[in-house]
Amino acid sequence: MKILYHHRTRSKDGQYVHIEEMINALRAQGHEVVIVAPPSAETEDFGSDAGLVAKLKRHLPGWFYELMELGYSLVAYRRLVAAVKRHKPDCLYERYNLFLPAGIWLARKYKLPMLLEINAPIMEERARYDGLSLTRLARWSQAYAWRNADVVLPVTRVLGDMVSAYGVDAKRIEVIPNGINLERFDGDLDTAAAKRALGLENYLVLGFTGFVRDWHGLDKVIAMIAADPPESRRHLLVVGDGPVRAALEQQARELGIEQRVRFTGVIGRDEVARYVAAFDIALQPAVVAYASPLKLFEYLALGKAIVGPDQPNIREILKEDHNAVLFDPGQPDGLARAVERLCLDAELRGKVARNARAAIGEQQLTWQANARRVVRLFEGLMRRA
Repeated sequence: MKILYHHRTRSKDGQYVHIEEMINALRAQGHEVVIVAPPSAETEDFGSDAGLVAKLKRHLPGWFYELMELGYSLVAYRRLVAAVKRHKPDCLYERYNLFLPAGIWLARKYKLPMLLEINAPIMEERARYDGLSLTRLARWSQAYAWRNADVVLPVTRVLGDMVSAYGVDAKRIEVIPNGINLERFDGDLDTAAAKRALGLENYLVLGFTGFVRDWHGLDKVIAMIAADPPESRRHLLVVGDGPVRAALEQQARELGIEQRVRFTGVIGRDEVARYVAAFDIALQPAVVAYASPLKLFEYLALGKAIVGPDQPNIREILKEDHNAVLFDPGQPDGLARAVERLCLDAELRGKVARNARAAIGEQQLTWQANARRVVRLFEGLMRRA
């Protein structure tokens, strides 16, 4: 099968992990994948933002930037048409973005079966966190894309319900969560050896990976460690960076526990597993209501005892006291109490860690499995066509 893969993601972050892993999984199964994307998507380093585009977004009036986004659809459409004429693909796979109707235009003109991967309700997300100027145009753009793709692929059932609220028939909604590449995240990595390599062999390591924001609640974890008696050996290891790193490091210094809190900074993708392998307890402190967090699948694959919020999108993957310990995100001390419970109960910690690793196979939470589902959907659309 020849698949035309279209996306508008320029930054090299968690979004790009999803893109690259899905493409690699499709190719590993023998399919040809032709990529149409912004040229900078291939040249940026992992962990970088969108470069010039990010600067434009910060400095241009919102309405003007949003019109530029819509205008980019004309550029994208021309690139897509050129790819169709040159490669003659069988189908189109697109990663949804706001103000990007180009994929729908192409699918209609060339009668290509189209799957639309949806990772977030971007209109609502941007309106809440960044602000939107052209709200009506944004709503039209989102509805137009969601309603006109042959099948939409939200990453959680919660997000699927949001898609359905836009008038998309449930028969055209197929939930496919994020996944893991087991070649990168080997569950047989030894925790003791990983700790020794980092000089943490005498600690009970609480770990977090990713881009650290204030709403993740790591300040509460630092405060919890600071309240420990002097003989306590709990240590927080943050694999990543983010806008609140400096504030958290300052908090640790003021509380006198800077030697028990470590930030690695941005780590290359091939290095992440050896750091996560050192975790005794893996933290998923907070997550938006519709997301499918990549770090969660990394924790599962490496067989870590996970602490996560008790909310519907997380319960799609995690089960209380089976492969995780869940806490009420509405309780100020919920995270700390859940962590404390795992710290004090080694038997429970071992149990949820073993079940976490097993969940990958039981629920088929790999990119290879996701690619097989995508191919089956395309085959069904092509048969009906």
